[in-house]
Amino acid sequence: MDIRKYLKGKKEYVDKALEGILPSEEEFPKNLHKAMRYSVFAGGKRIRPILVIASAEAVGGRIEDVINAACAVEMIHTYSLIHDDLPAMDNDDLRRGKPTNHKVFGEALAILAGDALLTLAFDILAKSHNKAENALTVIHEIAKASGSMGMVGGQAVDMESEGKECDLPLLEYIHIHKTGALMLACIRTGAALANASKKQRESLTRYGEAIGLAFQIADDILDIEGTKKEIGKTVGSDAKKKKITYPSVLGLNESKDRAKELIQIALDAVKDFDDKAEPLRKIAGYVVERKG
Repeated sequence: MDIRKYLKGKKEYVDKALEGILPSEEEFPKNLHKAMRYSVFAGGKRIRPILVIASAEAVGGRIEDVINAACAVEMIHTYSLIHDDLPAMDNDDLRRGKPTNHKVFGEALAILAGDALLTLAFDILAKSHNKAENALTVIHEIAKASGSMGMVGGQAVDMESEGKECDLPLLEYIHIHKTGALMLACIRTGAALANASKKQRESLTRYGEAIGLAFQIADDILDIEGTKKEIGKTVGSDAKKKKITYPSVLGLNESKDRAKELIQIALDAVKDFDDKAEPLRKIAGYVVERKG
């Protein structure tokens, strides 16, 4: 299958759904809604919502049953980017090739836009038409992955570690929580909403754990080898901020080897699935081959 065609098609589906979910720019308070929509539609490949869809499809689920959850995780991801870019954190001027939210709307409105996206995500999850038991499982899964035991916790440790000597276990903690936790939740969400069996969920969990860590390692590598046009932000920003990354701890070549090892673990985890899991297999390869 052509993975780029698959990703493009699913991105368009997700974008259309997001368009219908997010409040209009003309709806009061207008500036807040403009700020929310600005970052959601600033670009991005929609990898996280697509992982929700692909994992559901892998076990026979339908996109219609998971699209709200897919949109919810994209809104959570976008909120995290808005807040990460703030002067109090990463202080970035560019995101996806465009000025960051606070550069356009100011810091206060950027914070509120992030807050609004996060709460809207859980509003959408709570309105799921799936079985109540599945919906509660997903809300718990995504909430845990987004909070202090997941993404927010990873960001906190990442900030505290800047400029310090850090070992591999701490580095893995940061990457697994800051990036991997939400990506794993995407996989488990799609599986849960598609009524996957216990065995299928276990296999998809192994896939999600591996793909989430590999994705962040690939990001670390892109910050060194990518271009401003490819990654949509300033190249080398991790090194300038003295952030702990895989290349800074293991070296560039060993980081590439580790990413490849993780992709193989992900592929092995779904080797017994039928052709419906082919998008997941292709996405695994895409993670380390992408240029942005």
